Amino acid sequence: MAIEGFDYKGFAQNLAQQALELIPPDFNENQKNYVANTLLNFSTVAGEALYNDTQLNFNLDQAIMITQIIAEWSFHKSVDLVRSGIPQQYWDPIMQKIAFTIFEIAKNAFHNGLPQEQALQAIEHHVKKTYLDCIAELKDKNLIDEQLMEKASSQSNIDMMAQQQVQQEQVQSDQIPDAGGVQQNQMPGAVATPSALGADAKVLKLATLAMLFNRIKQEKVQTILNKFSADDADSVIKFMGMNDLDGKIDSNAALRCLQEIRANLPSMSNSLTPEKIVEKIQNVSQYVDKSHIERTIRLERNKVRRFVFTALEGEYYEMPPKVANIIATHLEDSV
Repeated sequence: MAIEGFDYKGFAQNLAQQALELIPPDFNENQKNYVANTLLNFSTVAGEALYNDTQLNFNLDQAIMITQIIAEWSFHKSVDLVRSGIPQQYWDPIMQKIAFTIFEIAKNAFHNGLPQEQALQAIEHHVKKTYLDCIAELKDKNLIDEQLMEKASSQSNIDMMAQQQVQQEQVQSDQIPDAGGVQQNQMPGAVATPSALGADAKVLKLATLAMLFNRIKQEKVQTILNKFSADDADSVIKFMGMNDLDGKIDSNAALRCLQEIRANLPSMSNSLTPEKIVEKIQNVSQYVDKSHIERTIRLERNKVRRFVFTALEGEYYEMPPKVANIIATHLEDSV
């Protein structure tokens, strides 16, 4: 039964029109057309498939969400390919694999009722993995060299746009004049930049965390910030966008903050409970089928395979928690 009210053609056209305004201005006409047409084609094909699907029975909101996800990732990864330097003759096969990956993961995730945040994280993980695998395959076939592979692998338009947004929000942060007793460089809507002397303890901790977060992957930062209060997360993000943050925090004070934060973290051994590890593996099974998992671990040792399949059934096969967590993490990264 068709999805009532889902005008997938018009929706795809609208998404493509919006994308035209976001295409990097330094792209030539051929590059701009490639990005826009790729987004339009894949979102149209996906929308049509969802519209005509008679098995999964997605509703209008789900169909719109999946189509939009495909459009957005098609935009970002086609921009990455243009910037990568990889010859254009290889772009379409890579984008086709990425679009297929998004469609399958998204369908499974939404059909199985995976929370939206987890679904988006799963899709992002598989998009990035597929992109890197395709580039590595070109290198293995001697179609590109090592230098081009490294350049292509480093492209991430979605991260670049996120960083630009943060910088734009902070463009005025260094222009606020000093006013009697208030720190110069105070951020709009946030607390003053901590100095080495007399800084509020909480402010200093948030600024120190921001300094640390600037050195780790953005997706990991977002996962951590999701556990913060909205105000604290906002303050950390603003600190991250501040120019020369490292130079504004006393290194000894920052080190003491990090030591205190570390001391207050729960020990890893306490967090690695059998229940959490089993849940971690079962989460993987929510967006890939069992046969895919079987293929992934077919060359592993018998004990490892038994552990995984036992966890899929909701039971914990006796194994040291640290080893079990390594297996679970490896499974997440491999599927």
